[in-house]
Amino acid sequence: MKKILLLTTGGTIASVLGKEGLYPEIPAEEIVSYLPEQYDRYKVESKTLMNVDSTNMQPESWVKIAEAVNEHYDMYDGFVITHGTDTMAYTSAALSYMLQNLAKPVVITGSQIPIHYKRTDAKKNISDAVRFACEDVGGVFTVFGGLVIIGTRVVKLRTISYDAFESINFPYIARVNNSEVSYQRKIHLAKDKKIKFNSSICPDVLLLKLHPGTKPELFDYIKKLYKGIVIETFGTGGIPFQERSLVQKIHELINSGITVVFTTQVLEEGEDLGLYEVGRKVPEDMIIRTRDMNTEAIIPKLMWALGQTNEPEKVKKIMTTPIAYDITPAK
Repeated sequence: MKKILLLTTGGTIASVLGKEGLYPEIPAEEIVSYLPEQYDRYKVESKTLMNVDSTNMQPESWVKIAEAVNEHYDMYDGFVITHGTDTMAYTSAALSYMLQNLAKPVVITGSQIPIHYKRTDAKKNISDAVRFACEDVGGVFTVFGGLVIIGTRVVKLRTISYDAFESINFPYIARVNNSEVSYQRKIHLAKDKKIKFNSSICPDVLLLKLHPGTKPELFDYIKKLYKGIVIETFGTGGIPFQERSLVQKIHELINSGITVVFTTQVLEEGEDLGLYEVGRKVPEDMIIRTRDMNTEAIIPKLMWALGQTNEPEKVKKIMTTPIAYDITPAK
């Protein structure tokens, strides 16, 4: 029999209807009561960590969740974290960096409809999550709509549908159908290795999505507020260098000690800065490339990297080293 710890953080799954709309209120013990009785397979204990809409999640919230898993790691066989869907992908990735060498599953789930509603997806999602938390695998995973996604490849694509999440640039790990788990990709288990827990983060990171007409002067203000910036470029990695050129301002950012990371606005297949002239205006040795990583993994990874060091070369090494399948190694 597996012993599972359910940690609740709020979100739609725990929400009730108030005067101003849905808000999270349902405690952990009530969430557990909706699980099917399978006393021969698992025992679930629960704890409420927080009760917030995931829109209000902060990097410090990721730390609190990671600390709870680390604190109870030796006492349980697996962990399930209920979470709001809007920032679930960021939390999944953040936990993948803070909790490494896992020999047990840490599973994040939630729902599009509150658990006490008649036509809710919450009961299936939490049941699937607990079922997968009983597996002999290690790592951080999101389980939603019957799909198991590695924690660093989760992206929310739909605001209403039950199949809200997709695995980007990486295969699904498995599918959960009732009590059956069908694997599509095996995950290596870190047996006989001690968990590596490191929750040091620096939240001073900005995400900037370029659009035609982005003003170069904007970058003057970034230097005063942030230590790192992730720029979502056009296509395979292009930045404008003619009218409203951003090239000089990006150089200034880097020279002032700001870590600059390039990614693409395009969801699939990643960046390739060397393909077009517009991608070669900032030398590769000055910026950090992210290849096929998704933004929801890049942001927490940069926060985590800056939490380890302020040295540009060390930050770059952390960012470009694959962790928990977050980036496909260069060929």
